[in-house]
Amino acid sequence: MKLAIMTKSTFFVEEDKILTTLFDEGMDNLHLYKPGTPPIYSERLLSLISEDYYKKITVHDHFYLKEEYGLYGIHLDTPQTVLPSGYRGRIGRTCTDISELRDMKRLSNYVFLGNIFDSISDPAVKSRFTLTQLEKAAQEGLIDRKVYAMGGMDCDNVRIIKDFGFGGIVIRGDIWKRFDIHNQTDYKELLNHFEKLRNIIN
Repeated sequence: MKLAIMTKSTFFVEEDKILTTLFDEGMDNLHLYKPGTPPIYSERLLSLISEDYYKKITVHDHFYLKEEYGLYGIHLDTPQTVLPSGYRGRIGRTCTDISELRDMKRLSNYVFLGNIFDSISDPAVKSRFTLTQLEKAAQEGLIDRKVYAMGGMDCDNVRIIKDFGFGGIVIRGDIWKRFDIHNQTDYKELLNHFEKLRNIIN
């Protein structure tokens, strides 16, 4: 399985340093997810990250950033999100309904399926599927290497769904809860957890 790391939805002071260190440690799939924020902040964050890592970044908003910075691709968070006119690059989509998964995969390079478990970063967002439903989807070939498990992903939950055939997992809350943006400057615990996650999925 592959490991996709999604940014916090808000910006913070040490973010560029942490992301750069994660790239240095082997992160190869970062999703820049900053809903409802002005594009200038995303531009500033990108300017603080080495151009060597731009091909490992997918953007969830302000899609012009993909071309301007030579990023890896774009990700559509809802079925209503419009694909930029004339766009020819890599496309990811988020799917919240197993019955739509087949069509979503046909229209995308990969799909985030969520929420698999209750969200860590937003407790109000609950699991949408039972393990029985996921197992059935796997048996029917709906879950495959193009589908990433998203929502409530932590070490224990990754072990639970590891045999369902997902191509990857999406981590957000489980890694960012290990760094207090208001009181910490040392992010060693976050880096150690990143390594632990990589070891579990390999």
